[in-house]
Amino acid sequence: MLGVFSSEIVTPPEELVVAGDRSPSPRTSASTLMKRYINSNPSSVSIQIGDQVNLAYSRKNESLLQPRSFGVKDDIFCLFQGMLDNLGSLRQEYGLAKSADEVMLVIEAYKALRDRAPHPPSRVVGHLAGNFSFVVFDKSTSTLFVASDEAGRVPLYWGITADGFVAFSDDADMLKTSCGKSIASFPQGCFFSTAVGGLTSYENPKNKIVAIPAAEEEIWGATFKVEGAAVVAAGE
Repeated sequence: MLGVFSSEIVTPPEELVVAGDRSPSPRTSASTLMKRYINSNPSSVSIQIGDQVNLAYSRKNESLLQPRSFGVKDDIFCLFQGMLDNLGSLRQEYGLAKSADEVMLVIEAYKALRDRAPHPPSRVVGHLAGNFSFVVFDKSTSTLFVASDEAGRVPLYWGITADGFVAFSDDADMLKTSCGKSIASFPQGCFFSTAVGGLTSYENPKNKIVAIPAAEEEIWGATFKVEGAAVVAAGE
């Protein structure tokens, strides 16, 4: 899956900007990245939302335990990869039909958070059990919401293209062709929200997340780590 967002939607992480400046390497534009993804995945589904957002996904070479899916409802777009172990109980909690899949569940959970906010985002995401990563874009508010499961079982990466777009994908090699050194693993057990204001650990919401510059020979620009956590949330 691939989601690409302009700087009007999300401010590029400073740590990845610095990594790209510190170790320059070939990069391409966001449009070139999207074209490369579509050309590499002929069966892919893609959608463009204005000039600021591009989304795409494909079932090519997907794992049976980590299927990719896409959904949209009420101008809320969601890319999802993985499976939720507690989907049944969450359907009941959010009043959804038995046919509702993970994508619809995440959209409804996001809507409840946005409109009613009964719980903080960390608690909402923390209720999702299983292996997953997802990207949600709310067109009505131009809000981006991204999360990864607590163990990082579904890899997710983010990077910055040559024209300053922030890209999220499960394909590190694809991102590297357009983002160069401005790439990192999205930290496990964390969510990124433009509404809340950045990267937060939903396991340890009060703990600060720091970025450690990577060694010159590594493909990663930085390693994101939750202070006080035993596990490093980064590319291994």
